[in-house]
Amino acid sequence: MHADAELDAQGLHCPLPILKAKKALAALQSGQVLRVITTDPGAPSDFDVFARQTGHVLLQQQPQGEATVHWLRKR
Repeated sequence: MHADAELDAQGLHCPLPILKAKKALAALQSGQVLRVITTDPGAPSDFDVFARQTGHVLLQQQPQGEATVHWLRKR
């Protein structure tokens, strides 16, 4: 999947991955995709809630070893 921007939030704990993703999404145009890499075990549910509350689309969440990669499309 193509990402227009990438955010490495590995080692950060809630709420920092969401806050940094929010800032990164603000710099994107509508329809562009942000790829976020996290290691916080709560991040998958946090990003699910974040997407539902903000209107962004959570395209996919993919475990990769100890990390999870989240793909968000800006509303």
